[in-house]
Amino acid sequence: MTAAKKNPCPDCVSPPSLARRDFIRVLGASAAAVTFGGLSPVSPLSPLQKARAARAEKQAQAEGLVVELFKSMDSDQKKKLVMPWDAPAKAGGIPARLATLNAPASKDSVIGLGYDKKQVELLDRIFRSICNGEEGYKRLSRNGKFDNSGSFESSGAVLYGDPTEGKKFSLVFASHHLTVRCDGNSEEATAFGGPLYYGHSPKGFASTNVFAYQAKAVGAVFESLTEAQRKTTLLDNRKWTDDHGKMKLPPKDAKPAGLCYADMTKEQKELTEKAMKELVSPYRKEDGDEVMEIVKANGGMEKLSLAFYKDDHTEKEGWSFWRLEGPGFVWSFRALEHIHTFVNIGSKLA
Repeated sequence: MTAAKKNPCPDCVSPPSLARRDFIRVLGASAAAVTFGGLSPVSPLSPLQKARAARAEKQAQAEGLVVELFKSMDSDQKKKLVMPWDAPAKAGGIPARLATLNAPASKDSVIGLGYDKKQVELLDRIFRSICNGEEGYKRLSRNGKFDNSGSFESSGAVLYGDPTEGKKFSLVFASHHLTVRCDGNSEEATAFGGPLYYGHSPKGFASTNVFAYQAKAVGAVFESLTEAQRKTTLLDNRKWTDDHGKMKLPPKDAKPAGLCYADMTKEQKELTEKAMKELVSPYRKEDGDEVMEIVKANGGMEKLSLAFYKDDHTEKEGWSFWRLEGPGFVWSFRALEHIHTFVNIGSKLA
């Protein structure tokens, strides 16, 4: 088995949800109601519920692989690699399954150390299933190297909960500059199964950075700003902080800093919408669709604001990091010195 590399990053020392099983139940009830007279007492699915149901259907194959993985584990593996659903994180006061990490959670969880060859193959298939095809895999795996982790086998995987039928679970992958999940829609009213963390070591605007296209897409909005708009949209009153375990969902009455989508020009709105598509592009289409339905459920794009920030690392581009933020939505992206990104999106608002 492959040992994990140690190459630390310098900066990194309310609509109801509908799970896959509930989706099947609701569809069955609706069909029955139509059979008896065509008038259904069951409320039609909301757009957000439909998006979650589509995501759940897409996840069904991955969910089956997680069950297969779980059943293949021996008792010793389960003690080390399967944690209770509500196991607390080491810090931050949140469940461990919702924490974002910059490395495997433990030595035992390193894929090349804690799992046998067949299980490694299963984990690889599960990871690929949450990516948007080969291009999405290329982005999230950082060209198959998983950044300074060096390989998939040097990444970590921990299972929270119980993936057997009817129970909640979340398989969390963590490596250098990455935390993603496969949860079978267990996490209610939440996109991606919980907060995301991703990044890459090359400078954020460099062609060698796999996420440079995201910096460029949102940077196009910055380039379109008028001088008057830059006065309230380009700020220097915030220092970048890594939001591991600290990124809370903004409440429904949130009024974040920056330029509100509702106040953008037609061109700027189009650029922002295009950037949103680029941001969700590494993930399955169903995940991106769910993000947009959550945004709509929380009041629409009109509630989001985009702010750019400059600091000591700012170069010719004019900004170092930005935040796209609104009710139930935060996408915080640092380009310099290199990319760190924290994402939290949900429809269960305070």
